Amino acid sequence: MSTLPTGVELLEQERQVRQGGSGLTAPDLLGCWRLDQVWPKGSPRPSAFSGSLLRAVQARLEISAPVAEEELSLTNAVTLGPLELRFRGVGRLVGSRPLLQFSFQELQLSLGGRLLLRRALPEPARQRLPFFALIARDPSGWLAARGRGGGLALWRLA
Repeated sequence: MSTLPTGVELLEQERQVRQGGSGLTAPDLLGCWRLDQVWPKGSPRPSAFSGSLLRAVQARLEISAPVAEEELSLTNAVTLGPLELRFRGVGRLVGSRPLLQFSFQELQLSLGGRLLLRRALPEPARQRLPFFALIARDPSGWLAARGRGGGLALWRLA
């Protein structure tokens, strides 16, 4: 696998993508993405603590084939030993950049593979939907995006 981009390199790629779009499509996003690094809003340096913590709990974003026309199935999960917390929902690509807008519809808590809790989640207002502004997906197996809150994330394909 090639080396991962620096924060400065990602900021430059993001500037270019804002002008011309990333060209990413739904098939480019499919897979299980393990969170590797995060950069706080406005910082060219990754947060060592947040990145380490998120890797330790095996934070991941699973994106699979469409569940309906133009929709992707999304799962955001963390695992701590035998305990797993999952958020399941749907997403769709919007605009030319594009944005991956999503909504989690269900929360699940499992212990040792046994489901302990399953709860429906309320639908957020359309104008408040969370999103990832997609920056780049490298063939070597990484994906970069900026979240609604302004942080920058870099995932590696599992």
